Amino acid sequence: MQTKILLDEDAIPKAWYNIQADLPSPLDPPLHPGTGKPVVPGDLAPIFPMELIRQEMSTQRSIPIPDEVRDILRLWRPSPLYRARRLEQHLKTPARIYFKWEGVSPPGSHKPNTAIPQAYYNMKAGVERLATETGAGQWGSSLAFATALFDMECTVYMVRSSYDQKPYRKSMMQVYGAECIPSPSPRTAAGSKVLAEHPDTPGSLGIAISEAVEDAAGRSDTNYALGSVLNHVCLHQTVIGLEAREQLAMVDEYPDTVIGCVGGGSNFAGIAFPFAGDKITGKHPETEILGVEPTACPTMTKGLYAYDYGDVAGLTPLMRMFTLGHDFVPPAIHAGGLRYHGVSPLVAKLIHDGVVGASSYHQNEVFEAAVTFARTEGIIVAPESAHAVKAAIDAALECRRTGEERVILFNNSGHGNFDFSSYEAYFAGRLIDYEYPADLIRESLSHLPKVG
Repeated sequence: MQTKILLDEDAIPKAWYNIQADLPSPLDPPLHPGTGKPVVPGDLAPIFPMELIRQEMSTQRSIPIPDEVRDILRLWRPSPLYRARRLEQHLKTPARIYFKWEGVSPPGSHKPNTAIPQAYYNMKAGVERLATETGAGQWGSSLAFATALFDMECTVYMVRSSYDQKPYRKSMMQVYGAECIPSPSPRTAAGSKVLAEHPDTPGSLGIAISEAVEDAAGRSDTNYALGSVLNHVCLHQTVIGLEAREQLAMVDEYPDTVIGCVGGGSNFAGIAFPFAGDKITGKHPETEILGVEPTACPTMTKGLYAYDYGDVAGLTPLMRMFTLGHDFVPPAIHAGGLRYHGVSPLVAKLIHDGVVGASSYHQNEVFEAAVTFARTEGIIVAPESAHAVKAAIDAALECRRTGEERVILFNNSGHGNFDFSSYEAYFAGRLIDYEYPADLIRESLSHLPKVG
């Protein structure tokens, strides 16, 4: 059996899979932050191009990928699927472990899968500049890459803790021609307010989103781009799972367990949604699908399924999702891309409906798993992706205990080549395993907006 399973360039999916077509019941609509009424396309038009708004609201099962987008995806797609044989041998497990390797993209993660179409649709709409936020920097560098290809300007508000921890992500954005600003910043009213109240804050994705939305709304030449959470972002990422399903079929396999790390939910949606669709429609009803998050930011495992803002300032629509409260600021863990108070409404609904499960890990055990993976498979993964590695190892060890020969698939969403300060902290014993007390989470949740 092959260790590396490759597809020809012509096998890049020609359409994205929209799981909204197969949900047993529709999503609760996003609500306008001012009126509390369901959002209509015109509400989003000031910051998004109309084609992305249509995709956001569509229930069409397949949405064609423009040829211009597929031509750029050819730079790295289809990405390889590997069987982790050396890891299997190390674990002495009867499980067969496969991983989709998204670190082959030019910026080194899954994020360009949506950055390219977002930049494309904005360019076609005549937009000259995009503003966005980024946690660990993978999204910011991916949007910088995409805007460079379409000759657009790009400004990225990077969460301050990651800006300090991962300086080379900033450098990558600058190479691609983007501006990178630590968030919160004095450039926006939202950032200035936070700095006045908490000058030493590590920042959060919720704060950075407020800054980017404010920036975009304040300039006629600028739109906003989001790297996770929204429906159209999850849609674009499904190229991952669509390719993986075809690659597994080449070796007569289908996963018993599908795993992805979860911050906002984009890379998890990418690997999981095509398989979740198979589960919902009864093709493979027994598939276990698992989202994994940091214990320091336990959105899925300890959050509340409720309407909340996507940002600190309350500029975004209200979305029904699992949330820790929009003003929740997680500790400065090294998995910066997973420090988000909420999660994609689509992912949240699948969890709420029992299609998807969730678990959490502390950062030391996650880095231990990442080191094991590097010493067996050779790839140094991002701290975010290492959460999926940890969950896959645990699933494989359970198979060793039971003797069950399960097929485990996980999304290896990005490389850790700019994360060596994180690994250095792990080896030096400086990583702290945070776990929020229940009363602090309750306090944060008490600030949720009143809906209905």
